[in-house]
Amino acid sequence: MALLRSYVGGKWHAAPGGGVPLHDAVTGEEVAWISSEGVDMAAALEYGRRAGGPALRALTFHQRAALLKALASYLREHRDELYSLSARTGATLGDSKFDVDGGVGVLFTYASKGRRELPNDTVYVDGGVEPLGRGGTFLGQHIATPLRGVAVQINAFNFPVWGPLEKFAPAFLAGVPSLVKPASQTAYLTEKLIDLIIGSGLLPEGALQLVCGGAGDLLDHVTPQDLVSFTGSASTARKLRTHPAIVRNAVRFNAEADSLNCSILGPDATPGTAEFDLFVKQLVTEMTVKAGQKCTAIRRAFVPAGLLDDVVEAASARLAKVVIGNPATEGVRMGALASLEQREEVRRSLKALLAAGHVVFGDPERVEVVDADAERGAFLSPVLLAGDPDRAEPHEVEAFGPVSALLPYTTAEQVIEYAARGEGSLAGSVVTGDVDFAREVALGVAPWHGRLLVLDSDDAKESTGHGSPMPQLIHGGPGRAGGGEEMGGIRGVLHHLQRTAVQASPKVLSAITGRWVSGAPRSVCASGAGGRGEGTHPFRKSLAELKIGDSVVAGPRVVSKEDIDHFAEFTGDTFYAHTDPEAAAANPLFGGIVAHGYLVVSFAAGLFVSPEPGPVLANYGLENLRFLTPVKPGDELTVTLTCKQITPRLDQDYGEVRWDADVTNAAGDSVAKYDVLTLVAKENR
Repeated sequence: MALLRSYVGGKWHAAPGGGVPLHDAVTGEEVAWISSEGVDMAAALEYGRRAGGPALRALTFHQRAALLKALASYLREHRDELYSLSARTGATLGDSKFDVDGGVGVLFTYASKGRRELPNDTVYVDGGVEPLGRGGTFLGQHIATPLRGVAVQINAFNFPVWGPLEKFAPAFLAGVPSLVKPASQTAYLTEKLIDLIIGSGLLPEGALQLVCGGAGDLLDHVTPQDLVSFTGSASTARKLRTHPAIVRNAVRFNAEADSLNCSILGPDATPGTAEFDLFVKQLVTEMTVKAGQKCTAIRRAFVPAGLLDDVVEAASARLAKVVIGNPATEGVRMGALASLEQREEVRRSLKALLAAGHVVFGDPERVEVVDADAERGAFLSPVLLAGDPDRAEPHEVEAFGPVSALLPYTTAEQVIEYAARGEGSLAGSVVTGDVDFAREVALGVAPWHGRLLVLDSDDAKESTGHGSPMPQLIHGGPGRAGGGEEMGGIRGVLHHLQRTAVQASPKVLSAITGRWVSGAPRSVCASGAGGRGEGTHPFRKSLAELKIGDSVVAGPRVVSKEDIDHFAEFTGDTFYAHTDPEAAAANPLFGGIVAHGYLVVSFAAGLFVSPEPGPVLANYGLENLRFLTPVKPGDELTVTLTCKQITPRLDQDYGEVRWDADVTNAAGDSVAKYDVLTLVAKENR
């Protein structure tokens, strides 16, 4: 029988002794042995800091994003190998796709977000520039840079592929190496995943390590620059959070723990409505996908008291059609739990729950299975309970398997209070077609939830479901759920970066951030109307030639009453402030006719643009546009356009350039400020 290996220090390591046997969840046969004996945990962490960290930090966010995309494509090509092994965890093909394809999807999402939302640089600029003095020579700016440690990622048994990848992706994009520690029951699938990743040859050495087996003294060696992310039970999370090294070094600790997630059926969702059917279907799905072994599964299903019997009947009818057995057999919809030990743990939890309710479907001790032995395999019937929401047990005991409790309520206020008794959940859902009920309940339970799904007939076709965390949205929750957040798009990346407030002159701040800021030196390349004058106009420069601070000063141009009248007639924008002298004079903000804001922007473009064909390929947008001072007939406009940020695109022969546009009047007052976004060729053609 194979002994699972660890990958540390740039090489595979097999424990010199034996190990603990791991069993097939379906057949009970031994799959592998596991042990971390011989792994030097301190050396593994130091290797990540010394080798992986510098290699990752040498890459820009966009370069790391490109590697994530390549890795996602590679794993997608090899997913059948993961599906095959996943079946031994008790997962059906649908369960395996949820795990494997979901994990690959996280990589693709972070690859896309990294390219679109992060700079092609090694430093992240957080927020705007803060003026700290009256003269504009002393500024503040928050930046974020990668921590100089290792992200220690301790994962649960239920998602041996998705779990590691959803932690790895934001850490890698941030430039922080990962050390993955999977739960032992299903570690053979995580080992295969890491084997594929290392075998791809795509990652810098030291960017990813794996420890199979016990954690040993791993956490004894974490430093203030390391991070620890944990998925598992709330009790284990409490123990890890108070580990002496974590407390002593104020190590960033993120926990995603078990939670008593709820789903709430609205009073309007009576039998025959789309929402009633959606609620029942969702409930059964959450009970049976992964055999209910999901940290986001519905444990408490709140239903209007008058609809309890209807829901029992409808849910029982659906559950009765669920075929349980060997995942390899066609037609099987629910496989086994991850281990016999897990089945016994669920049965113990069920006994506690039965003190506050009774079974309305299923038998915790007996189950009919297809092509499998019900006792040798870790099989368990779906069990639906009807419980008393005024008892403590439904709000305190989680049976981590195909188990859910129906709990009656009478008012929106009451169900909000019941939901809060779970003391913090990862996910919740409200199924209703009544928008007022949806708003009241969603806002009432939001403080206790990390994510809420409001499901109705409008969004049902596109909904990803109650129990599906999305990489764009946070995964985590308050209180019992661990008090942490994972993913959430770029939020998950920022968790691995240190935010630092930098106070400096404009020149120094521009050098640190790689972005021009107001007050920093400019290189005026051309001047005069339309930018015609000495030097090379910035629009004539390729991306390779253009520098931060390159600028053009153009103007002045007089705005006439005829210009304003023509613009109003031509565009149809005949708002009174531009066309009715008497009404405009009565306006306390203007005191007379003023030019259209977009006329000002159009005139500014006419002043700064260089019209001949050249490296500037397109203007693709304006951002942060503000009109600051009214422009009246006879005012003169001058525009200063400055290269603010340059972002080459890795996979294109052009890049993005952000320009600072400042339109001023003859008195030097800014009348409009905005950013111009252009696409510029990397080389002159």
